[in-house]
Amino acid sequence: MYADVTDRLCAAYAAIGFDDLPASTVAACSRVLLDASGVMMAASGMAPEARPFIDLAAKSPGPCTILGTGLTAAAPQAAFANGALAHALDYEDAFDAAPAHPNASLVPALLALAQDRGGVDGKRLVTALALGCDLSCRIGLALDRRMEEGGWYPPPINAAFGAALGAAHMLGLDARGLRDAISMMLCQAVMPGEIKYSRGTVLRAVREAFPAQAAVTSAELAASGVAGFETPLEGQSGFYALFAGGAFSPERLVEGIGERFFIEELTFKPWPSCRGTHPFIEIGLALAKTDPSMIESIEVEVSAVQQMLVDPLDRKRAPDVVIDAKFSIPFVMALAIVRGRVTLDDFAPASLQDPVIRAMARRISAKVVENSVLDSGAGGAASVRLTDGTRQRHTIPVARGAPSRPLGDDELVAKFVDCASRAAIRPDADRIDRLADAAKNIHEIKEVRSLFVPLT
Repeated sequence: MYADVTDRLCAAYAAIGFDDLPASTVAACSRVLLDASGVMMAASGMAPEARPFIDLAAKSPGPCTILGTGLTAAAPQAAFANGALAHALDYEDAFDAAPAHPNASLVPALLALAQDRGGVDGKRLVTALALGCDLSCRIGLALDRRMEEGGWYPPPINAAFGAALGAAHMLGLDARGLRDAISMMLCQAVMPGEIKYSRGTVLRAVREAFPAQAAVTSAELAASGVAGFETPLEGQSGFYALFAGGAFSPERLVEGIGERFFIEELTFKPWPSCRGTHPFIEIGLALAKTDPSMIESIEVEVSAVQQMLVDPLDRKRAPDVVIDAKFSIPFVMALAIVRGRVTLDDFAPASLQDPVIRAMARRISAKVVENSVLDSGAGGAASVRLTDGTRQRHTIPVARGAPSRPLGDDELVAKFVDCASRAAIRPDADRIDRLADAAKNIHEIKEVRSLFVPLT
């Protein structure tokens, strides 16, 4: 019934060039690149979980920079390493309206291909970034059944297809080539929900390595003329059939392509943890003004999307690894209350054993509230009981960082500067400033290949 959905989508994207992008979309792309590159650089110095991925990638010689390390690799392997860095600190941008971190695999893939091929200017990079991000968001918005029902973990899966399309578009492929790249990604993109349940794994931190590498592979194979499927998204065994039982809205997928660019509707994180924890960080920071000893108990209200951040409660109160702490409402809320801040430094492994934070986390319980203002996963509420019998009620409909409550440009630059200064090989302040200026004006860059080389 919907046999032409992928063709409609790819034809629309193939027809879009830089001159078709509104100035607001170009500005949004600059914000994405600034934020993403800073976060990857910080992870190179702060995320030991990514080191095996970096070391493996560096065994494949090539011209593509592994950010923050001074190392280079071939394009697929550089995307693999930078993808591992992109989510390792859980500090990258997010899309609140659907399950996606649309740029954590897209940016590594685009940078790797641009450095490998050469001759890619900022306008070409920006266009590919805008379109790849757009598709990732649309894929999630078009779902009529949660992918988790089939045992999948959607954010890196949804982002993978946008990364493949963006990479193929940057290589100059036509509509057929974009469809082929999406098909190639369908042969590679998986992420099991088991990633949420294993207590000791760090795969959740480095998960974007896999779709980032697959995006480069998909685009290069499509560019070589490898034919894909006719209907990779809507087919009888295509994406939506496999991941959502065929339950999706074709119109939500394709409506307004080229008119509305979802890269303008992203959230940039003020705190380095899962987006679903952010409303509870805000509440915790408000409670930090209260004597912690006065807090008898806290009951948080979460949406079904956030349930994974409180369940199982005993584990979430006392996480074993840093990435699990970042996916724990009790831990991050306790951290905010006890320390009055939530920064990159506050997720040092020693913080997980802090007896004061753990004691506060044990006072936090949870209940799931359906069909509420919290359903997007970007809001939250809490009922607090103090030792003197006083009760407080706190509600955050949408946490800070969202388009309705955005971080300002100065805040994003400050975040970038802080992140870049934490790289494994730390650039001097002048180099950090020059890279920030380049990222803010990426469309003016004549050769993307040279963008990060001076910093390594």
